[in-house]
Amino acid sequence: MKTFTTADFDYHLPLELIAQHPAAERSGARLLDARQTGAGNAVHRIFKDLPNLVQPGDLVVFNDTQVVNARLYGQKPSGGAVELLIERVLPSQQANEVAAHLKANKKPAVGTVVLLDRGKLPPAVATVLGRWPAAGSAMFHLRLDCDPYTLMADHGHVPLPPYITHADDATDAARYQTVLAKNPGAVAAPTAALHFDEAVLAALDARGAERLCVTLHVGAGTFQPVKTEQIDEHVMHSERYAISSAVCRKISDTLAKNRENRAAALPTAAIWAVGTTSVRSLESWAQLGMPIPAPGDAAGGVAGGDTNIFITPGFEFQVVDHLVTNFHLPKSTLMMLISAFAGHRHVMDTYALAVAERYRFFSYGDSMLLSRSNGAN
Repeated sequence: MKTFTTADFDYHLPLELIAQHPAAERSGARLLDARQTGAGNAVHRIFKDLPNLVQPGDLVVFNDTQVVNARLYGQKPSGGAVELLIERVLPSQQANEVAAHLKANKKPAVGTVVLLDRGKLPPAVATVLGRWPAAGSAMFHLRLDCDPYTLMADHGHVPLPPYITHADDATDAARYQTVLAKNPGAVAAPTAALHFDEAVLAALDARGAERLCVTLHVGAGTFQPVKTEQIDEHVMHSERYAISSAVCRKISDTLAKNRENRAAALPTAAIWAVGTTSVRSLESWAQLGMPIPAPGDAAGGVAGGDTNIFITPGFEFQVVDHLVTNFHLPKSTLMMLISAFAGHRHVMDTYALAVAERYRFFSYGDSMLLSRSNGAN
């Protein structure tokens, strides 16, 4: 197998192809169907066509995380401007503690107080406790003087990705959120699911597919390029995920039935992942041995935890057959993930086609379909 370096996942993208706003309607985005490999086999579709490609009995797995208004602005007592991005609310014995990225002219020391704007006086107060999860880490550990979720809901800003250049507005509040979002905790949207509206979901149901949800709270690390030349030197970011016992059981039973059907030359049910975050959740669970938690157990009847799974070419997928995904940043871990899934050469050829055909890229952009390559490079 070829040894890949980070440069192998680079591509040229004209800046004007980076979508700054969503399509007029969620399901009106373009869909590049690249499930078949080989030159000339890609099909240009509209996203609302997707249900017609799914077969009765297939499982379609979504990420139901909800994006929180995690970006807050304020200042240090000296007057210096501060921008805070709350990555996660910590389960701490001391209430109101968070892990956050912090932008300031000078990084604050332990004990520094940050005053956060909440549209009135007095401001919310955040006290720097150190770095998180350990000394030397990129994120800060802070304690707020109020409930973090209330502060974000009332006074936070939509944490738009760094390549979107406008300030967040009412359109972003509605459209940088999926219609299935229900579990708050993400600082970035599971963008493949942004294309689904109620009509597409209803069409999936009418088709006879079964919709399932996992939860992975997407972190800001999803936007970071890999800066090391050698892939295995990259330190992967960690994200929290959870899969209910019912979903674990359904997927486990489907995989077992598929094995039986293959042996008998009978049709199988495909498992479709909506977005790379759904892939990361399912394949992280598979790496644990596909445990099926008991409902109401000490873990709350869910499998999961923190995952820093780093999927690169050579990875053996155990669950996902087809992937619905948006287009990803050059040299990113997600470019490596989809290359592992569908084959590096095929992915790079498909991206070249998408650029040539003027597809819209990244979070508010168009989407594509890929199938598992079974080891092809």
